[in-house]
Amino acid sequence: QVQLVESGGGLVQPGGSLRLSCGASGSIVSINAMGYYRQAPGNQRELVAEITSGGTRIYADSVKGRSTISRDNAKNTVSLQIDSLNPEDTAVYYCRAQVRTTTSIYWYYYWGQGTQVTVSS
Repeated sequence: QVQLVESGGGLVQPGGSLRLSCGASGSIVSINAMGYYRQAPGNQRELVAEITSGGTRIYADSVKGRSTISRDNAKNTVSLQIDSLNPEDTAVYYCRAQVRTTTSIYWYYYWGQGTQVTVSS
């Protein structure tokens, strides 16, 4: 019904930058919040950054000041750039979108498949 396809990630050296992108497709009427979560081994999934359709942004304290989230509402895409990466940023990063589809009046959350980010020298 709704698919989220992610790109970006991989192996990055400490101090480097990465850019993740995610596109939503399917029976979409409207998307409210889009963002990224991450999950490191042994840890719970946590919010990294999120942006609403109106442009309101929230960031986790761990990435605040060194990350930027943006979206293109017309294309149903969201991008996240994180600078000054450190090994603690190593995790699987998941895109999430709050979507209303053609078959329901309710909003549902959809997830991407996840992309591995490893920060190591």
